Amino acid sequence: MVNRIFMSQNFENIMKLEIPFTGHKHVLSLHEKTLEITKDKELTPQGDCIVGVNSDISCIDLPDKMKKKIQNPKSKIKFTLKVGKFSFEIQGQGSEKLTLKHVSDIVLRKSKFTCSRTIAINCDKASSDIPRDLVSLLQNPQTKGTMIIEVL
Repeated sequence: MVNRIFMSQNFENIMKLEIPFTGHKHVLSLHEKTLEITKDKELTPQGDCIVGVNSDISCIDLPDKMKKKIQNPKSKIKFTLKVGKFSFEIQGQGSEKLTLKHVSDIVLRKSKFTCSRTIAINCDKASSDIPRDLVSLLQNPQTKGTMIIEVL
């Protein structure tokens, strides 16, 4: 898998990162407060917030410039899940409390809770908000998806 990092050419200095991932038969997408993608290859039904596996980027792998921007509480972060014809957007914000040090996971949270896996807080959606047609696609291990992160 290949990830792509872009610095926009506009005056807003938007940073953009595309992270490929795959689906898994145990994707449930039922968690009401979080959404996660992981580098892990396997997933148990207890991981009900996980929407993708086999990503090649986790919090610790983010570029330093992007981490610095995410750690600014004034930063707005837009996440887009693209899978086939589906696109699902989540809005969140940065925080100086984000350490971004987890070696396998990226977690978006509706709450203000932070840990090494957290990339954004106060998000407007969680995995339970994903349309069920999209969740059905994510339950297929052959499904390829992309999480696009844009830090404003």
